[in-house]
Amino acid sequence: MSADDGRPTQVDRSPSPRADVCVVGAGVAGGLVAHSLATTGLDVVVLEAGPRFEFDSRIERMERALRPDKDHQSVWDMGGERDEFTSSGPWYYGLNGTRVKGVGGTTLHWSGYTPRFHEKDFEMRSRYGLASDWPLEYSDLQSYYADAETELGVAGAADDPFAPPREQELPLPPFPTGPADSLYVEACSDLGITLHSAPQARNSEAYDGRSPCVGYGTCIPVCPSGAKYSGDVHVRKAEEAGARVVDRAPVQSLEHDDAGETVEAAVYNTPDATGLRQEARYFVLAGGAVEIPRLLLSSTSETYPDGLANSSGLVGNYFMEHPMVSIRGTIPKPDGQEPTFWWPLESNQFYDHEDATPGSIKLEFKQESPTEPTDALSGFDSPAGDLADPLAGDDLSVEDDPEWDTWQLWINALVEQLPRERNRVALDESKTDDHGNPVPDVSLHVGEREVETLRHAVDIGTRILESAGATDIEVTDPENPNSSSHHMGTTRMGEDPTESVVNPQLRTHDLDNLFVSSSSVFVTGGAMNPTLTIAALSLRLADHIAGLE
Repeated sequence: MSADDGRPTQVDRSPSPRADVCVVGAGVAGGLVAHSLATTGLDVVVLEAGPRFEFDSRIERMERALRPDKDHQSVWDMGGERDEFTSSGPWYYGLNGTRVKGVGGTTLHWSGYTPRFHEKDFEMRSRYGLASDWPLEYSDLQSYYADAETELGVAGAADDPFAPPREQELPLPPFPTGPADSLYVEACSDLGITLHSAPQARNSEAYDGRSPCVGYGTCIPVCPSGAKYSGDVHVRKAEEAGARVVDRAPVQSLEHDDAGETVEAAVYNTPDATGLRQEARYFVLAGGAVEIPRLLLSSTSETYPDGLANSSGLVGNYFMEHPMVSIRGTIPKPDGQEPTFWWPLESNQFYDHEDATPGSIKLEFKQESPTEPTDALSGFDSPAGDLADPLAGDDLSVEDDPEWDTWQLWINALVEQLPRERNRVALDESKTDDHGNPVPDVSLHVGEREVETLRHAVDIGTRILESAGATDIEVTDPENPNSSSHHMGTTRMGEDPTESVVNPQLRTHDLDNLFVSSSSVFVTGGAMNPTLTIAALSLRLADHIAGLE
């Protein structure tokens, strides 16, 4: 028996007997926490709102991504009443294009970058008088960063002179550079800019039972080979260690005891039932910086009329992103191999700034032919135009098109966004999802400091491409930047219960057995991709919970 979408419905999604730990969300955070705790012998149940995606479906999903008549968000079945949202802020935030609901989570379509945060990211108040300091230092996470790099399988080299201290080499060697990367190296050398390899959770050689990268070039939105890490890797490991994973079981609310001191159950729905209750001794929320505050704000009671764990009134506030600009120029097609690998170079030279403004900038470098599908997803028009449909089976006859004798050089610049209380995830009571619950409303503003930093990044990137001999240079608008799909903030960490939602051990201030494992706990966001820090915090949390036994 199957549902309308072809998925089997005869799956036991009934609650388990009272578990030791209930994890809500089966992405990278939930997978790592569940696996770590299951290996200690704890009884772990994972509730995931979305479905399991069969690995064999990835080729078909890649075809969806390549075809111009397909909606990008449909690759991982996002959209519809299930995923309704509102974006009420001046910076429109297309939420469904930046997340995946399902086993593996948003790492199913992420870029794979895994840099560490720098020491200054934890010390913004102390160094610059801006934002707040984390209640942790870089040194508190240093060993967990190393563990996370091993668990995810990070490729790269210790060649970044601007990187924070590290204790061991990365587990995989860096990816080779392509034939046009020498143009970047020469141009940056002339300008006094240092390039280095980009750490990536993508196999440069076989690792952890997964193949090396074979160069499909569709990392965003899908890796057909499985060489790029995604959270389902550790979800499978968790199940092998004894954890139970229940898919298509969206949690609707959390119920607490009479005293309002502990969570007793997660109430979840299934395709054929409503209002099931999973009880546990500990609960870990790992559903991301949008769905976690939404769940907490939806879990109201007489004790918590403004939402669970929200005595500070800050649940959902201080939402952060990484505003991004892209600089692109054209060069003649160089001799040698076709470009296959994903952004192998970066520069953090403009990250650890001396002054408060401009903020941190992370530069990413890529070479690309006009046939690559990522053109259509970039915000620029594809130079291949209507010809870019390699799966249509038509005779494209492009040999004489001069645009196919050129390549593009790309520079992406991610910049730091300061946490501001008005940037938030709230509930839109006027719109509901398929379960009748208010949908998340994302309200996001880009401040003048961010715009100034973005302008500085455009200037740097333009000078690099000019020095590399590129022509027809295009830039995206610093005042209307792209987003990096990095959701952060909304349940911020701190010592003071009136100024934060969770403590340094990631336990909510209000409830003794409720923890949060997510970038939602970030106090500041820096300009580094957040996934490795999410992974490090998740491994640290798992150690903490195991130590409570």
